[in-house]
Amino acid sequence: MNSKTTRFGINSVADIAKVAVIAALYVVITTVLAAFSFGAVQVRLAEMLNLLAIYNKRYVIAVPLGVAISNLASPNGIIDVIWGSLSTFVTMLVLYYVAKHISNFYAKLVAGVLIVTFSMFTIALELAWIGNAAFWPTFWMDWGTIAIGELISLTIGAILLVLMGFRIDLNKLFN
Repeated sequence: MNSKTTRFGINSVADIAKVAVIAALYVVITTVLAAFSFGAVQVRLAEMLNLLAIYNKRYVIAVPLGVAISNLASPNGIIDVIWGSLSTFVTMLVLYYVAKHISNFYAKLVAGVLIVTFSMFTIALELAWIGNAAFWPTFWMDWGTIAIGELISLTIGAILLVLMGFRIDLNKLFN
């Protein structure tokens, strides 16, 4: 489940293409569902792609790249581009390294769902910081609503991975 020589598993043109496809997929899903993808109450379905970090470290780059490009359309501007993609990058690194030490596929999915859902406190911090309301009430409310949306997205993603895994070898597909 690991790439060979580089830090982020990008060793060939094929690996670059895989990164580009996942980043583009993230952008397309987020853009098509833009009404649900931005704001304090959001269900960004593209976030299910975070779970790909359990397969290969190249997705630690691919998903944050998709986040950065998608967030160019964010009402919060460049702050969302930088903060959102950096937050996703750090979360994906944590998920990748935690998943490396878990052998059971289902346990990896559960860990992924929990880690990424919990990490939404970083987005709540951003929204509370740039908002024009009391910081702590805004933070707690945003974290709750964003985490619920994230939990929904990641649960859908986990279910899709399980269902896909019945038909195709996902390790072969995503490695």
